[in-house]
Order: sequence, then C-alpha cells, then structure tokens
Amino acid sequence: MDLSTLLEFIDREHERLNDYYKHTLDSEKMLLARSVKLAEEVGELCSAVLAHKSIQRKEKLDGWDKTKLEEEVADVVFTTFLLAKALDVNIEEAMEQKIIKIDQRYER
Repeated sequence: MDLSTLLEFIDREHERLNDYYKHTLDSEKMLLARSVKLAEEVGELCSAVLAHKSIQRKEKLDGWDKTKLEEEVADVVFTTFLLAKALDVNIEEAMEQKIIKIDQRYER
C-alpha cells in the first residue's frame, strides 16, 4: 500500500465517523474522542507487544498470534492519521518535515 491509498482511506473513514457521530458529538468532543481512542489503541498495542514477548498472563496468551500484533500496529497508525485529519494536519507534509529534522540531527 502506498501513502496516497492510505490517505484516501483516512478521508473516507473520517467522513464515515463524522456522519455516524454527528448527532451525539460536536467537533470538539469528536476531537477529544479521537485523542482518547489513540490512547486506547496504544494501550492495546502495548498489550500485544507484551504477548508477543510472552510477558502476559497465560489467559492473555491463549490463542494469541502475530496477526494480533500487526492489527494493533495498524490500529495505532489509522487512529493517529484520523486524529491528524481532525486537527487539519497535513500528515504527508508533517512527516516529510520530521524526516528532514531527524536526518539533520544525525548529520556529522
């Protein structure tokens, strides 16, 4: 998948979520909900990392496989991109600028 395909999906999902919640959440509450959702997804990713390294209770390891870890990584990426969209952040430009900044940090 390339970035443009991902961004097209994010646009569609952003609209779908806005339509779904438009009667219960105003734009400010939607933004807060997306922020909390990101924290939730990061927590689920952390749990999956622990399971991946077998540092979980036995009942949490039962039926666990690597696809769960992959799904949680994807959830964090999607949710981060949705939050950026809600904040009107040009994620492509922001990432390009961050790459430049990181590269400059390590230039010798």
